[in-house]
Amino acid sequence: MRPAPLPNFNRLRQVLALGIALSLPGCGLFTDSPHYRGIAVSDHDLKELVVGTSLQADVQALLGPPTFHEEFNDNNWVYVSQITKMRIGQTEGVAQQQVVTLSFDNTGVLRKISKDGLKDRVDVAMDSATTPVPGGSASLVQQIIGGVGSYNPGLGGSGAGQGNAGAGALGGPGAGSSGNGF
Repeated sequence: MRPAPLPNFNRLRQVLALGIALSLPGCGLFTDSPHYRGIAVSDHDLKELVVGTSLQADVQALLGPPTFHEEFNDNNWVYVSQITKMRIGQTEGVAQQQVVTLSFDNTGVLRKISKDGLKDRVDVAMDSATTPVPGGSASLVQQIIGGVGSYNPGLGGSGAGQGNAGAGALGGPGAGSSGNGF
């Protein structure tokens, strides 16, 4: 009887090295390239604007149109830029954010420049209350029974506006169904 051969450690190391080499590109699955959004205003661009001299037309020519105008003051132009990256769970997280607000007087002359970042943000808590809806809430049995007869394969999943053109769910054409899923 022959003794069992000893494992070939060189072969084992080669297989292990190949496995590690093949798994390294998989680490790229956990990182994502950044996504740039909005209009980034550089410090160089801001230095070209002169408070008390620059006009709205000058700003528009240099920076382009603003991301939005403030709701209650049309003379405040806001430029927002963000750099986002995907996080675990496929949700986007904001890595960097810049908000530049340019305030003009009623004649269109630049009066104030303010610049804010992520450190200046204000977190707003969501209200935990629910919005009341008329009709109350349906139980599980009511939801199941309420769906009986509303499936109509003749309408291709979208029955809105179809009239009685499709076959009824429980019989011939239009029987027991208006053809629009109700």
